[in-house]
Amino acid sequence: MDSEERPWGSWHVIDEGVGYKVKRIHVKPGQRLSYQTHEHRSEHWVVIFGMATCVVDGETHVIGPGHSIDVSQGAAHRITNMHNEELVIIEVQRGGYTGEDDICRLEDDYGRSDAASS
Repeated sequence: MDSEERPWGSWHVIDEGVGYKVKRIHVKPGQRLSYQTHEHRSEHWVVIFGMATCVVDGETHVIGPGHSIDVSQGAAHRITNMHNEELVIIEVQRGGYTGEDDICRLEDDYGRSDAASS
């Protein structure tokens, strides 16, 4: 299964099939993913370890272990780890296409273009 290191941490695909993908996402302390949208998929995030500051369509939610949040297809979203411990999230993607190129970055701390991965 796919796995990639990112400036903010890493992601690892743990399952994949027609219409879905499941990832384990690790976010380093003080780091955040790009503020982005997806044309072809929705996402469901479950916090496993740490505290996640999630922005979904401009609304901020702080969630901890065992809590989850849904990101609708097309909604602008971002995960931030504002704490001193690693953040671990399970992400369930659902949609007709779950490829890494289905990302439109609205903001990015690392100067990446809008067609590479979160």
